[in-house]
Amino acid sequence: MVLVVEDSIPQREMITELLKGSGLTVTAATDGVEALEHIQSGPLPDLVVLDIVMPRMNGYEFCRRLKTDPSTQNVPVVMCSSKGEEFDRYWGMKQGADAYIAKPFQPTELVGTVKQLLRG
Repeated sequence: MVLVVEDSIPQREMITELLKGSGLTVTAATDGVEALEHIQSGPLPDLVVLDIVMPRMNGYEFCRRLKTDPSTQNVPVVMCSSKGEEFDRYWGMKQGADAYIAKPFQPTELVGTVKQLLRG
């Protein structure tokens, strides 16, 4: 199960449909706070696709919390953001992201990255 954390409805729906179309089970959250609640209340996702710029809790903060908690530190995180500068990528990886994809991205890039990380 892939957890998509994205505050933009069109982006969230597009990523969800893309991943479902490639045969994955997808659930979604609108920001980092909702995503944390989701993880605490339900089964652990196999992977998280994470936006960076969101209200309440941004992607960097969410990723840092996920990766510092022993029960969730092994969940792969794909950061997916319009912040495409080298610094943003570096900072995302520094927070523990396993991959960083800049928007706008090619659908095959996202699906390929997700499937590669799920194979582990």
